[in-house]
Amino acid sequence: MSAFATRIRPHVQTELDISGAAEREGFADLAFHHLERAHVLAQPVTLQHLRVHWRMYRFALRQRLPAEAFGQLLRMVLAGPLTIVGILPTGNTGGSSVNGFMPMPVTADLQRVIDAARGGSGGLA
Repeated sequence: MSAFATRIRPHVQTELDISGAAEREGFADLAFHHLERAHVLAQPVTLQHLRVHWRMYRFALRQRLPAEAFGQLLRMVLAGPLTIVGILPTGNTGGSSVNGFMPMPVTADLQRVIDAARGGSGGLA
């Protein structure tokens, strides 16, 4: 496992934990928002990237969102190979309502986490 993968994993997990808590409390939109944040963090790490899409898929099933579930299945098929070869749109939130190849802005707080996990400047929040 790369140093980046090791350092980013707890931050991905934090977003997944927040998402799960929000969903349990009935805040589906907030839950999905944190899944999207987890996706932005996890995207460069194949296993983490697939893990987040799996969680998005399960969320879509629980929320009875067939289009989202189908979109997540497609993304799971593509995420592994595309992550391995490095074809990743920076900041893409991973939901099926956005083009999977469209780069998107990264929020400042997530960018600081990514930079720190890469060993660059900025502290982990």
